[in-house]
Amino acid sequence: MQVLTASPATAYTGIGQALSRISSVEGFRGLWKGIASVILGAGPAHALYFGTYEIVKEASGGNKEGFQFLSTSMAGASATIVADAFMNPFDVIMQMEGNPYTSVLQCARSMYRSEGLRAFYVSYPITLASSVPFTAAQFAAYEWAKGLLNPKDTYSPLTHAVAGGFAGATAAFLTNPLDVCKTLLQTRGCSPVPEIRAATTISQAFRVIYTLEGWRGFARGVMPRIFTHMPSNALCWLSYEGFRFALHEF
Repeated sequence: MQVLTASPATAYTGIGQALSRISSVEGFRGLWKGIASVILGAGPAHALYFGTYEIVKEASGGNKEGFQFLSTSMAGASATIVADAFMNPFDVIMQMEGNPYTSVLQCARSMYRSEGLRAFYVSYPITLASSVPFTAAQFAAYEWAKGLLNPKDTYSPLTHAVAGGFAGATAAFLTNPLDVCKTLLQTRGCSPVPEIRAATTISQAFRVIYTLEGWRGFARGVMPRIFTHMPSNALCWLSYEGFRFALHEF
């Protein structure tokens, strides 16, 4: 829903309309387009993310008593930089698969032949510009919600899930404009619009979106993004806190 199109008739106006059109045109499998790339990259990327987070947090004194805001923020930013460096190519392939590629390998080969390694990292700066604020907002919202729901800071699966879902929704809403710019840079190669194809920087992406759709363009896909990040962040924090509790206990 974040991809800009040349014709308003081809644009999605809501989640229901997008689901209906995709399933009717491409079948049920169309709703899972790009899932192979996500599966290949998400597991290792999350391992790098939380591994880096724990290492930097420990090294910077974040495990001292009380909430260490600066240390936690720095650890989260470091984790994001490392994990996104690994995940960005998979994210680009996920956006491009099916346009007109039919597999992860075909998409990767075609992109590498036409643009080289740069094709997989042209959106990396905007990815960081989106994910670093996302991580900062997510950690701040999570710690605030967890402290409100569980002042004693004991292991509570329900608290971790609710706080994680709230943090994901908050961060997704606040950083959606940057994510729209990232999507434009990742999918510019398959766009028929000359201005979109020519965009290679964050500032150019902002200008193109504003010129074509005004401020509304930056809200593209915000509801699907919130509904995606709420359950995924809830599960992510639930798993993380559960494994951390288990490691400390056993």
